[in-house]
Amino acid sequence: MKYRSSDNVFINCPFDEAYTDMFHACVFTVLDAGFIPRCSLEVDDATQSRLSAILSLIDHCPYGVHDLSRVQLDPSSGLPRFNMPFELGLFHGAKYFGSSNQKRKQCLVLETEKHRYQKFISDIAGVDIMAHDNSPEKLILALRNWLVTASRRTTIPPGEKIETRFNDFQTRIRKICQKEGIDYNAMPFIELVENMTDWLKINQIARTRLFNP
Repeated sequence: MKYRSSDNVFINCPFDEAYTDMFHACVFTVLDAGFIPRCSLEVDDATQSRLSAILSLIDHCPYGVHDLSRVQLDPSSGLPRFNMPFELGLFHGAKYFGSSNQKRKQCLVLETEKHRYQKFISDIAGVDIMAHDNSPEKLILALRNWLVTASRRTTIPPGEKIETRFNDFQTRIRKICQKEGIDYNAMPFIELVENMTDWLKINQIARTRLFNP
């Protein structure tokens, strides 16, 4: 599978125990659609600040997926986490203030419920929010359909096929990890992407349109 820099998709989604399947579904969908998932989790450089790394990623990503669903209070601190809305703001700032290339950025905003965001980030009222109801299946379909619309590509598999393939991958890798004594949910982002990419190479599907005149 050959990639270009224009294939980069910035994934700004939670990565916690309760959201693991959702995050994995997001990364898998981006890969199966023929794009490159990029995420702050891929950066582990003590000489570079996390914010600088995030800004660099946003700079190189024409597409962005931003999930604002994790707004509950942290059980240990009693405070909410604002990383997701903050990174969404950085992405919009790059689009608004950036060069002509940056102004072509496009993003998808996800939430658990359609209008819940208005209670905690009303400044983005008017943005078309997609609700996933904490369902990997709904996230896959919403993300896949958005990628089709944003990129105008006709080679992206149907959402139902991506969902089936994601479930097959999950079943297979969990069995392997259990056998090898590996914690799949704690797998580093880079390793996760490598394993998904390897599986997709082995299980390639024909990317054809429903009707080919």
